[in-house]
Amino acid sequence: MTTFAPTSSLAVEATDLVKVFGEQRAVDGVSLAVPRGSVYGVLGPNGAGKTTTIRMLATLLRPDGGSGRIFGHDVVAEPTAVRSLIGVTGQYASVDEDLSATENLILFSRLLGLGRGEARRKTADLLAEFDLAEAADKPLRNFSGGMRRRLDLAASLIATPPLLFLDEPTTGLDPRTRAQMWDTIRRLVSEGTTVLLTTQYLDEADQLADRIAVIDHGKVIAEGTADQLKASVGGSSVHLTVVDGDLLDQARSVVGDFLGAEIQVSRATNQITAPLPDADATADLLIRLRERRIAIEEITVSKPSLDEVFLTITGHPADTDNDTERSAA
Repeated sequence: MTTFAPTSSLAVEATDLVKVFGEQRAVDGVSLAVPRGSVYGVLGPNGAGKTTTIRMLATLLRPDGGSGRIFGHDVVAEPTAVRSLIGVTGQYASVDEDLSATENLILFSRLLGLGRGEARRKTADLLAEFDLAEAADKPLRNFSGGMRRRLDLAASLIATPPLLFLDEPTTGLDPRTRAQMWDTIRRLVSEGTTVLLTTQYLDEADQLADRIAVIDHGKVIAEGTADQLKASVGGSSVHLTVVDGDLLDQARSVVGDFLGAEIQVSRATNQITAPLPDADATADLLIRLRERRIAIEEITVSKPSLDEVFLTITGHPADTDNDTERSAA
């Protein structure tokens, strides 16, 4: 088996990638730059173009425009080199239903060139890591969706690739299995693997990704760290709960005068919410309220969530469905 070496400081370089299915542009000029040793999140709803982008970068689809490079190797001109440097876990398990977990992993190991003994050792290690050892010899028809996803990820790690494409790896998983998957991704990156992760779960991108590209209708519409994206739609907010509801209007006046911002009031909960351009101003605001003898039951300061970011920059929630990519794929 020919071994190819990475030749670039970037794991992924995509420039104006385009993919057209009939009259639909599933991917419409996507550009990405993914540093080595990082988790790069590609965030977007179903049909946004995430999977099609991954398939082009993984040499499974030929781009209709633009270019893609994996560790410096062109995905069209050097597909063999690219495939030797990547692992891919898709949205649906690629395992063989007629084989057990052990048989699947041994088969994949042998296809990747491992000897019999090494294949069995690698299989045993992966089954243990992904909590599948007890079910290793059971038919896959008895596996839950989460077990299948873990087995699929285990199969993609047999060769420990420098770059791992994870296409919505936690879709349909229960919270415990999802958390286990997150821990595995963090471990892989700590050991030097680069991960390009597509997801429609905003909390997943927030938890894992060093940088995030937001894709909608085949285009990258925002890119940056989670904090940069949050800052792009506004700063922090302060939430105050007033003890005495009769003083709510007075508290509103104090907060409005102090912050010079539009105030939201909930009389049902005696809560005031206002933009907070500087978190350091919180203490001064509390002093001002205390001077007016307005008691505060609770105060919290929060940054915008990625949900708010997505809604602001796209005009719709992240879970909005779109059939374009699904039908194209």
